[in-house]
Amino acid sequence: MTTQLHLQIDERSGVPVYRQIMDQIKYYVAGGTLRPGDQIPSIRELANAMAVNPTTVVKAYSELEGEGIIEKRHGKGAFIAAQAPALSQIDQEIALRRSAKQLAVEATQLQVPSPKVITVVREELGALSAERIEDAPVKFSVLGAEESS
Repeated sequence: MTTQLHLQIDERSGVPVYRQIMDQIKYYVAGGTLRPGDQIPSIRELANAMAVNPTTVVKAYSELEGEGIIEKRHGKGAFIAAQAPALSQIDQEIALRRSAKQLAVEATQLQVPSPKVITVVREELGALSAERIEDAPVKFSVLGAEESS
């Protein structure tokens, strides 16, 4: 079994797609799911899977490379850099709160009671934890905006 990395693009968020890709890869690195030397999808693979223009992925990867998160190896692909910087705890909390706020707004709009929201979050965390196996190869899956709604 492989470790699943779920890349999700929300076209309604107002955040550019390349930035969403960057942020999610950075979060996986910060959390230790992606480790130095792990290969990430090629530009073409990710663009096809996410149904985005390859230049969007090129921009994300170029910025990640500039930040020292990934390194491109000619003819081999893109990999997590050996010295990839981690997100600070403050940055981790900011990202978590951004997602939590979005969930809270959607739950309120749908009139879902708080206990149900908490139950669903726990179930999703449990499902993701069950998928993660230490030292297993990494497999990406992509959720489009229509699947994330």
